[in-house]
Amino acid sequence: MAHFGTCNMCTVTEMSVSFNVALLLFMNNSFSIKKLVKSFSYAFSGLKAVIQSEQNFRVHLVAAFFALLLGIVLKVSGSELLVIVLCIAAVMATELVNTAIEKLCDFVSPEKRATIKIIKDLSAAAVLIVSAGALIAGLIIFIPRVLLLL
Repeated sequence: MAHFGTCNMCTVTEMSVSFNVALLLFMNNSFSIKKLVKSFSYAFSGLKAVIQSEQNFRVHLVAAFFALLLGIVLKVSGSELLVIVLCIAAVMATELVNTAIEKLCDFVSPEKRATIKIIKDLSAAAVLIVSAGALIAGLIIFIPRVLLLL
């Protein structure tokens, strides 16, 4: 059978079947541009709400801006820039999930409870761990370049 490009695992027939399945899923009656636009609208509303209400998210935004700026100024490689972007995305996404968990906990149990405190602490710990990993990745990428400038 004819092979597609350098992929030894996929024949043209297999790729055609995969494409047809994807096309059927895309053309399914449940797909709607209106629904897609609406879902993006909800996502951007969530971003706006977290930026307005959460100091930690704003701190992460500022740190992300400076990490990207430093990466550009220090001319990091493409793969290093990818690591920086993925770390930023991981920290931001974890902070969003943390915020959602905290708000849900506050809604479900407005009064203070030991179990709710543990849930919130665990969620905050997840942000701490991801942020620490991002910081370590940033130090590994940036320190050698900064030392060359000294």
